Order: sequence, then structure tokens, then C-alpha cells
Amino acid sequence: MMPTPRLRKVRSFVRRPGRVTAAQRRALAELSPRFVLPFINSTIDCRAVFGREAPRVLDIGFGDGEALVSAAAGDPDTDFLGVEVHEPGVGHLLLLLERARIENVRVVVHDVVEVVDEMLPAESFDAVNLFFPDPWPKKRHHKRRLVQPDFVGRLAQVLRPGGLFHIATDWDDYAAHIDEVMARCPGFERLAAPPPGRLALRAPSKFERRGRLLGHGVHEFYYRRR
Repeated sequence: MMPTPRLRKVRSFVRRPGRVTAAQRRALAELSPRFVLPFINSTIDCRAVFGREAPRVLDIGFGDGEALVSAAAGDPDTDFLGVEVHEPGVGHLLLLLERARIENVRVVVHDVVEVVDEMLPAESFDAVNLFFPDPWPKKRHHKRRLVQPDFVGRLAQVLRPGGLFHIATDWDDYAAHIDEVMARCPGFERLAAPPPGRLALRAPSKFERRGRLLGHGVHEFYYRRR
């Protein structure tokens, strides 16, 4: 019998080579035990991870970490779990956390699809942030976009009822894609305006600043988990 061929998984990211500075390398070596959670194939105990029961935010693809640190510093009563695959960004985030003496952030360095599938308990987060994901602008690459019905359905499961899914992009085409996909997801309803409270706030990021310099407008989406 011929072995069943393994289907190649479509990933929403590419591990682009990036220079890790000496300071980032030191941070990855020394600070990872304090802030970084290893990827595991079983659900984590969020209360044990953060050492308390508090509102929680899942931050997907935090880039260089500056916006995540700003959010965590401005809201110390909320816990933040960041997921990122690029080591230079993770190293930079760890340096910022050390410098600012922030304790309410943890990180997983892994594919967020697998993190959501394997590690995150149901109804364990009050908000999910997806800010400036890779737009994959070429049509043949649209299948790599992270906002897809299957993944959005999984996010609905880890959000508490009434939880917020906050998306931002500076690509018009991706904004139209988000609008179309989310309109077909029964687990979410779109909000006409940002809900009150700190969970809906968003600190500017370098991706946003770069996009504005190129003349890109920012599209902001707010969805509530039904």
C-alpha cells in the first residue's frame, strides 16, 4: 500500500531572515525563561501562567513589540499574550519589557494557528488584537491571509462571549477581504464604533507609521463575539 501523502500546510507567514542584534540575542537567552512560553500540544492554565485572574488579550503578530509594550504599560490590570514567529521582533520586545519593568506580558514564538488550536483554552480571552497582518497583496497568495473563515471560527472559541476582535490594516484590498470574510462568520457581529474601555485602544505601530508615509489609510474593524 502506498503511504498517504502529507498535505502541505498553507502558512500565513514566511520566516524572513532578519539580523538579531547582540542585545536581542542576550535578551532571548536570558529573558525567555521569564517571559516566553514553549509551544505545547495541550491547553495552558492562563491563571497559572500570569499568576492571577485578570482580563486577557491575545495579541497576534506583534512585530517589534512597541505597540504591545505600550498597551501593557498603559493597562497593568490586563494580561497580554503575544504570538510572533520572528526572532528579532521577539528579542526587541523582551528588551522593552525588561527596560520598562513590565510583568503582564507573556510570549509564544510559534505559528498562531497552532497556538490557538492546541494551547488556548475555550473562552479564556476578553479580546484578540490583529494589527497590520501581512496583506499578501498578490492574488495567488490571498489563501495565505490570516483572516480566513476557519481561523476566525477558532478565534471565536477562545474569546469569551461578548469578547472583542479588533483588526487593523492599511491595505484597501485586505480591508475588503476582512469585511467579506467576517460578514460570513456567525460567531461575530460587527460594531459600528469602538466599544468603551481600554481593551479597544490601539497604540500606533511602526507598520502604521510606515503605511501612512506611503499614503495608506488605516481601516479599523471591531467585532463582538456573539
